[in-house]
Amino acid sequence: MPMMSAAAIRDEPPGPINWNLLDAEAAEAEWRDLDRFVLWLKTAFGLSPAIVPPYWHRHDELIWELSALHLHFLACFDEIASPSAPIAWMRDFSDARHRLREWVATCGTRLDGDRPTRQSRWPGETAETRGGEVKIADRAADFEEFVRTDVLRRRRTQAIVDRQLLG
Repeated sequence: MPMMSAAAIRDEPPGPINWNLLDAEAAEAEWRDLDRFVLWLKTAFGLSPAIVPPYWHRHDELIWELSALHLHFLACFDEIASPSAPIAWMRDFSDARHRLREWVATCGTRLDGDRPTRQSRWPGETAETRGGEVKIADRAADFEEFVRTDVLRRRRTQAIVDRQLLG
């Protein structure tokens, strides 16, 4: 499975992605780029759902880890990277697989089912209602719905900010 990256067609080298600050259009592009990378990674390295589960996109801890791994890959395999950078990526990928396994075990997502990551409530915090476990039927359809919902949320947020700034 070939891996094309949006970062590969940019004029500048990729930089860190702060998922909290992306606007709707940038988020959609980054989601699709990250999804291609994750699918390539899973296939190229034969990763089990214990490392990369189908609903990785529903868990912040997995998003941030996989995103960081993706950016590191792009930097290490760039044409101007050091010739030893790919082996550094492989070493770091080994470390990331251990962290991913821990994140997956903690959040409880599996090949056939997913639930929101459990959150510990600190004294004085109100309990947040989170959904229960869902059966995973179609990963690709869920990813599309997830991205659509995220992009719409970001557009609504930006519209609110724009209205407040423009008075």
